[in-house]
Amino acid sequence: MTNTILTRAEAALAHEEPLFADVGGDIAVSFEFFPPKTEKMDAQLWDAIRTLEPLDPRFVSVTYGAGGSTRERTHATVARIQRETTMDAAAHLTCVEATREEIDQVAQEYWAAGVRHVVALRGDPPAEGARFVSHPGGYENAADLVAGLKKLHPFEISVAAYPECHPDSADQQADIDNLKRKIDAGANRAITQFFFSPEAYFRFRDAAAAAGITAEIVPGILPVSNVAQTRKFAAMCGARIPDWMDRLFEGLDDHPGARQLVAATIAAEMCRRLYAGGVKGFHFYTLNRAELAYAISHLLGVRGKKAEAVAAA
Repeated sequence: MTNTILTRAEAALAHEEPLFADVGGDIAVSFEFFPPKTEKMDAQLWDAIRTLEPLDPRFVSVTYGAGGSTRERTHATVARIQRETTMDAAAHLTCVEATREEIDQVAQEYWAAGVRHVVALRGDPPAEGARFVSHPGGYENAADLVAGLKKLHPFEISVAAYPECHPDSADQQADIDNLKRKIDAGANRAITQFFFSPEAYFRFRDAAAAAGITAEIVPGILPVSNVAQTRKFAAMCGARIPDWMDRLFEGLDDHPGARQLVAATIAAEMCRRLYAGGVKGFHFYTLNRAELAYAISHLLGVRGKKAEAVAAA
């Protein structure tokens, strides 16, 4: 029989309304950037910021690593976003290679600069592949950091979640228990590590709800603009790249335009499936490039304000 169940299912899909035809316009977005190291990278970052600003994101976050120079660049970028744009800037803070007093001082400086939102993270060890060891006199973990920040000021605090299990965790239940400790310490929401399977997110969300976690769990979305780089990121954080994604990017190494189109299609479809499952907020890891995040947001019904309205705000 040629008219198999599979072909009938494909025919039904072909006659459905377009996937993005009736998104309700009720989606909120946020974006992550990293602090620039050079003048050229600074220009690229600010081009991305100005491109995404009209989408009126809930907030934009700036990453933070171990080492004084990285911290200074993060602080300068966060403070400038807060000062020169209409967006709320969220500063990343980690427990790595710093005492409580040093981290508290950074947090106080953010508060003085008008920054009210912190993304509180344990952080990765400075040496790749090493085990995390808390700094002598430092915060033990992210839950400890959240509690410390709440003692300083009533910060809005986001924390990390791992739908496919953190590399240091024994299993998903350990991840859920750790997330609950962070929420109980005062965090307002969790933002997930990137993933490429909506089912992984839904399983994690259901497990968190079963554990009594009621805080919002925002999916972190990484549009794949560089497959090799994404593979490296995934190995570090425990995310799985499915075989079908590998196949979709085969032969596109020398075709950046086509690679962008494929990346936008994959990420937008996943977001649409998450939306169908009740997700109304998305956090995009932009890698300081606006095009993919802007295109996906547009497909999801997010529309930019006119430049005059942004300037007036």
